[in-house]
Order: sequence, then structure tokens, then C-alpha cells
Amino acid sequence: MTGILELNTATLRDRLADGSFTAVGVAQACLARIDAREPEVQAWVWLDRAAVLRDAEALDAQHSAHGPVGPLHGLPVGIKDVIDTAGIPTENGCKLDVGRIPTADATVVTKLKAAGALIFGKTVTTELAFMNPSKTRNPVNPAHTPGGSSAGSAAAVAAGMIPLALGTQTGGSVARPASFCGVVGVKPSFGAIPSEGVLLQSHSLDTVGVFARDLEGAGILSDVLIERANTPALFDHLQTPSEAPPRFGVIQEPAWEKADSEMVAAFSALAEALGAKASPLPPAFETVTENRAKINFVEMAHHFRRYTERDPSQLSEAAQTAIRDGEALPATEYLAALEQQRTLAPALAPLFANHDALIGPSALGPAPEGFSTTGDSIYNGLWTMAGVPTITLPLLTAQNGMPMGVQVIGPVGGENKLIQTAAWLWNWAKAHGFGAT
Repeated sequence: MTGILELNTATLRDRLADGSFTAVGVAQACLARIDAREPEVQAWVWLDRAAVLRDAEALDAQHSAHGPVGPLHGLPVGIKDVIDTAGIPTENGCKLDVGRIPTADATVVTKLKAAGALIFGKTVTTELAFMNPSKTRNPVNPAHTPGGSSAGSAAAVAAGMIPLALGTQTGGSVARPASFCGVVGVKPSFGAIPSEGVLLQSHSLDTVGVFARDLEGAGILSDVLIERANTPALFDHLQTPSEAPPRFGVIQEPAWEKADSEMVAAFSALAEALGAKASPLPPAFETVTENRAKINFVEMAHHFRRYTERDPSQLSEAAQTAIRDGEALPATEYLAALEQQRTLAPALAPLFANHDALIGPSALGPAPEGFSTTGDSIYNGLWTMAGVPTITLPLLTAQNGMPMGVQVIGPVGGENKLIQTAAWLWNWAKAHGFGAT
């Protein structure tokens, strides 16, 4: 049954739905892959084999009696360990939360269960979804970081342990791990996926996102989670990619001089082959990196007070420093940063009037070697700050074999058109040898 792990997610979903595969059979295949890869990758912080198989058996019984439970029937999904799961530890990667067991599921977990997903376990997060590196290793090359903070989710999907996983992004915690591990990552518009029951680090920035082995899986999972009234499903748009080449704009992102030379060369070749036109960021983005950090740190100081009041020595130096910086920031600077944030999405309107999507690197380069850092989120934080949706596609490869992602960026609320455009780019890249998997 291990061959099922190589199927695309849509085929796996369909075979589970029509009864060709059982949820137990799929679960056993995933568990076998976990047994093979987990000692090296270390993507999981909680996984109960007996509970997984018991839940899979229940899904199979429901299928026998009534048919598939929902659109995700039997599909294994990993849950980042900052997302509450009733009766299952949710420890937020934090020493002060060891032993914490929620009594209620986060809204996204409730949605997944209602759709028939098989909740597989809790994936490793960095401490409090911030910057202190975790134990997880990159499955492409374990000598390299998988990124953060959604390290376990990206690594579990990249290692073929599961087809789908949830993550969160406050700076670059979906896009960057997706880029480093070579999987698809979707960060939707701010607030598109409900965040009730998810660790609150920054209420102005926190965004729930998804990881998938392929774009079809990203669409299938996002459709269950994104809350929009009377709009066609992302997966439906995915099935009808644009026939005419989309109009792509290349954004000259900040700190381009810091980018790895391989990323610059590979991305420039992609942009040139696409005929994408370069466009500068609007003036409203000039201080976006600094202002995103101000908002993040002030809101961390507020929401993580329960930790600093208990025992700040149990937090990493990175978290303590960010919290102290947030506590020290004048209110006028915080409010000014929020005011700037409100101008960003409108400032992009002229660009989206002339382009179907913007593209840019998902990270400065391939995953850094070693574990002293989770990488730089400078190419992600500006889009998190603006609240616009992004899809990271594994389109580029460095000479050392490490993947390098490309972000496809759309306007607020534009997920349907964005995934359609991403599907065109995905197919075009495969046909033109740009390393799409």
C-alpha cells in the first residue's frame, strides 16, 4: 500500500471516497513512512498510532454505512502544535505549556473532522510559533533547516508522511518552510481561515495556512477551511487553469542584495522566460519590514504576558528579546505601524489592475545549512503585513539539490483567481523544466 503515498492528493481523495482505498490502509501506509523517516526528520511532537488507526476504522465504518463523511474523507492531515485539539496535547513548543491538553478543538480542527479528515497528530512548531529553531530537520537534506515556525508540518508533507498539514504564518512561517522543504504552501488573505483556538501571537498578523504535496491538495484542503459566502471552490478553479498566459508582474522586493546568487539567477531566468514585467513596490511599503516587526513585538508582549508573568526564564532569548522590545515600544509608533498596514492592500490595486498575479522568491535562497536559524522571512513578512494571499510553489532548485520556492501573490480575497493562475504556472514550469514536482 505504500504506493498510495505517491498518488496526487485528488486521486487519493477520490479512491477513498469511492471505497477503492480504506482509511485504515492509507493510515497504515503513512505510519510505515513515518517509521522510516521520523527518526531522522523529527516532524512530530505527538502521534498516537492506536488512536490514528481507531479513528480510521471509525471512518471506514461510517463509509460502509453511509458513504464518505465529507470532501476530505480519510485524508490524513497533520496539525501544527499551536492549534488546539480536544483531549490531545497542544503545547505550543513551549516549556511552560508542557502537559497542556485543551478541552475543545480549534475551529479549523472542527471543520476538518466534519469534512471527514483523519487527524493524524501534532507537528513540531518552534517555541510559541516564533524564531527559536526546533528539533525538526529538512527531509530533503537533514543537514539543513526546514524553516520555521511551521517546521514539522512542512517537513512531514515533504517526507511523504502525510499529504496535507496545517500551519500558521505571522511573518513567513508557511511560505518559507514550504520553500525550504519543496512543498506547496498557501497563506490565504488575512482572516480567510478562522483562527479561534489557535495560539494568539499577533492578532493583526496571525494567519492560518496549509501545506500540501501538490496544488490539488492545497485547493482541496483550503476549500474546507476558507470561509467565503457564495463563491466557487478553489478546487473548481484549479481544474480550469487559464488558457491564455497570465500577466505576471515581478516585484523588486526589499533586501534583494541579500539574496543568494543562485536564487537570483534561477528566479531571473524564470521571470524572463515568462516575460514578466518588473515593478517596484509602492511607496507605502518603504518601511513595511520595520513596521511589521513593531506590530508583531507589541502584540507578542500583550498576548504572551501569561508566560512572562509565570517564568520568563523558561522562554528562549529570542522570545524574551522580542517581548522586551514590544514592551518598550511607544504606543505612538505601534499605532503608526497599524495605520501604515491599512494602506498596503489599497496601494497594490494599480499593480493588480495590470497583472493577474505578482511573483517573487519565497526566501532569500535555499534552506541554510545548520540549525542556528530558521531563515530570513523578509520576502514573506511584507505580504503577511498587507494581508494578501500567497501560494508558494516548488519551482526552482539550487545546485546542491535543495528546493527554492516561488511566491505567487494576489489581491485580498482573490484566492480563486490566484490558484487558477498558480495552476497555469505550475503546468508551464513542468513543461519548461523549472523543477516543479
